Amino acid sequence: MNTILPTENQDWGFWGTMREHAASAWPTAFTAIHNATSTDSASVRAFLDSRYGRHFADGVNGQMHHGASLADAIAKTTAEWMGWRITQRTSRETGIPAGLPYLTGFVINEGIAAEAQD
Repeated sequence: MNTILPTENQDWGFWGTMREHAASAWPTAFTAIHNATSTDSASVRAFLDSRYGRHFADGVNGQMHHGASLADAIAKTTAEWMGWRITQRTSRETGIPAGLPYLTGFVINEGIAAEAQD
């Protein structure tokens, strides 16, 4: 079950980067990432609230700048991040297994980091 958790970082991460679109973008992005990665809600929130969530939002904003609707921009950015793979270099730097989809790897990684802080 996908429970959309609220942001814990309104100043930065995905929410802060999406600015005036944040309230409408959050549930759409949250659901798209959850469905694409099959990860838990806490990990999705941790990802969106992280610096990687900010980078994800940059992708969404870029798609919107090129004429995509908010929903299409999120879908395209999700597909793009799922198409990228964790490289050997990124694996050495982060511990995320090489070959894993980029989005999945960073959602899981941020979820683990958030859980370790609790």
